[in-house]
Amino acid sequence: MTTHVAVRPAFAELIDLWAPVRQLGTGFEFTEGPVWHPREQYLLFSDMPGDVRRRWDKGGVREVMRPANKCNGMTYDAELSLIVCEHATSTLVRERPDGSREVLASHFEGMELNSPNDVCVKSDGSIYFSDPWYGRMPVYGVERPRQLGFQGVYRIPPGGGAPELLVDRYLFDQPNGLCFCPTEDRLFVNDTVQHNIRVFDILPDGRLGSGRIFASGIASVSEPGVPDGMKCDARGNVWVCGPGGVWVYTIKGELIGKLRVPELVGNLTWGGPDWRTLFLTATHSLYAVETKIGPRLEPYMKVGSSQRARSDSGSAGGRPISDVTAAASVAASGVKKAAPGYRLDPSRCALIIQDMQNDVVMEGGAFASSGSPAHCREQNAVANAVRLAQAARSRGIPVIHVWFIVEAGAPGVTMNAPLFEGLADANALVRGGWGAAPVPGLEAQAGDHIVEKQRMSAWEGTRLETVLKALGRDVVIVTGAWTNMSIEHTSRTGADKGYFMVVPEDACSTMNAEWHTASVNYALQNVAVVTDVDAVIAATSG
Repeated sequence: MTTHVAVRPAFAELIDLWAPVRQLGTGFEFTEGPVWHPREQYLLFSDMPGDVRRRWDKGGVREVMRPANKCNGMTYDAELSLIVCEHATSTLVRERPDGSREVLASHFEGMELNSPNDVCVKSDGSIYFSDPWYGRMPVYGVERPRQLGFQGVYRIPPGGGAPELLVDRYLFDQPNGLCFCPTEDRLFVNDTVQHNIRVFDILPDGRLGSGRIFASGIASVSEPGVPDGMKCDARGNVWVCGPGGVWVYTIKGELIGKLRVPELVGNLTWGGPDWRTLFLTATHSLYAVETKIGPRLEPYMKVGSSQRARSDSGSAGGRPISDVTAAASVAASGVKKAAPGYRLDPSRCALIIQDMQNDVVMEGGAFASSGSPAHCREQNAVANAVRLAQAARSRGIPVIHVWFIVEAGAPGVTMNAPLFEGLADANALVRGGWGAAPVPGLEAQAGDHIVEKQRMSAWEGTRLETVLKALGRDVVIVTGAWTNMSIEHTSRTGADKGYFMVVPEDACSTMNAEWHTASVNYALQNVAVVTDVDAVIAATSG
């Protein structure tokens, strides 16, 4: 049974269905408003009933402000000034890095706002926020009469000014979470009472066109949770708090999955060195879960994009991949690849070239009838692997050749699987023969390492891990043949062992494009960073 629920198979492309939801801190009254600082690598979040703002980093949780005006939603602008929704004061404020405070919005048509609740910043500097009246209720705010007779959604123009009402006054009961799509031409706004999400086209002047229902029925009689905080990922999927955790919709409004969380979730945000950690403020606790997708790239996220993550040069326990642009790509072949722009520390990397032997991928080889030579040519896998190996050697990255070698008659190879039976029947990969030799161009060079195996995985019964530990390498770049067998098995086992696995798919091949694409788009997405040779060369360039 999975931890999370895939309503549609595509949900597994966004998160491992078994991904653990880790509790980072607990004992709070009601957590809200998480936001990640891209330079300093910490998370801020609020506790409205407790009237305190807290910070989480690798050292744990600590208070940073008390009282905090019962703050709720928070974000940063492009200068990393903190934009804060305050329930106790019914204001939207800007807290600058120098400590100064600016009121951005407090009144509309001469009357106090209800209580700004959630906020997002557009690339042109305009600020959009929701204004339900939760902050005038007991516990979550300061109980007091309302001056406005409606709950609206507002915009503050670039450079400041009076808030502009963007929607019909009586369209929403309690507008709450809001977010832009990746192209910033649509705004999503949910309603906690109506249990729905509306989407609005953004007009050239920044105002909103007529809205339409994007998703409805976000409710359950058996599980706690209502529409609350909401974020959009890099592909345009909408992640919204809902019953049982977080509900995820495609850009077309199709429910594709549910993230299961132990407590009622109030808000969420992405962060971490590679923007792949989803932080969840959930009632009394703060949680985190790793995802395969990052956020819509907001203006403040770009500020830290040139910073190398602290973990890049750290111990083997840190994430070695940093500065990932928050978007993935889909190649013309249909292969899904991680976005370019990440960095790999060469001192932590090793390159494996696996099973690139004549019998495996060359015409005239024992397995030529499988179609593997043709697919290897289509992928240009040999030339790409040669190019990557040359770049690796120039950067001090060890190259490890993993060869499947058997003695004549295949003694010691168990006949427990069709692959091994076929190998014996074809008299393939026999030591000293042409079939076992590396393909032209991928012969071992001085300083390279050679590992022999008799299984699909490069780890099973070999000295591979001994070599990696001796060299102090924990980022393993895997190339070779066949994608859906040796490459996949090696990547799965490496991930289980705690190594960071990287698969440049254009330096891999199998029997045909269909099998290759299925492997890299499904199985390998769960255990490795799927990328290409050019991206790996760029990532290791320093």
